[in-house]
Amino acid sequence: MKIIAADVFVTSPSRNFVTLRITTEDGVTGIGDATLNGRELAVAAYLKEHVAQLLIGKDAHRIEDTWQFLYRSSYWRRGPVTMAAIAAVDMALWDIKGKVAGLPVYQLLGGASRNGLRAYGHASGADIESLFDSVREHLELGYKSIRIQTAVPGIKALYGVAAQAQASGERYDYEPAGRGAFPVEEDWDTRA
Repeated sequence: MKIIAADVFVTSPSRNFVTLRITTEDGVTGIGDATLNGRELAVAAYLKEHVAQLLIGKDAHRIEDTWQFLYRSSYWRRGPVTMAAIAAVDMALWDIKGKVAGLPVYQLLGGASRNGLRAYGHASGADIESLFDSVREHLELGYKSIRIQTAVPGIKALYGVAAQAQASGERYDYEPAGRGAFPVEEDWDTRA
């Protein structure tokens, strides 16, 4: 089952999500996520300009061989951009294998290992009152674990506080990378 196409999509307003779609000659498609917070467009370019053409003609079933080829054929190995791109290829190929086998990928990898897992919500606020409002909202949603983070008086911007204005002037709830023309510079004062 040969790969005939590898397409890269960058989507989502105010944030870039990078998705790779691999298509086989049989019309089976697989999807992989290549989002790397703060460097999404670097991964998209790496996939489009370096990886996609290497996949054409490869056997979609040879997942490990493809992983090794992509990893070892690159002079600069193990960087976050390269590894995010390889991970997207890996996910897409496993997605194809699962579709062809008629099984969810977790079954191909040995089956389920748990019935559920605990997740946490991230409550934040520009002041204590808005922080507590955010905590209450998360409790109402059913979270039993809540990470809290609040602004610090005297500090204009603090990592992880969603309610603070970004360089763009818009609220930005995704971490860690804020948006703007330049990287966000955060100030810090231990006294505050």
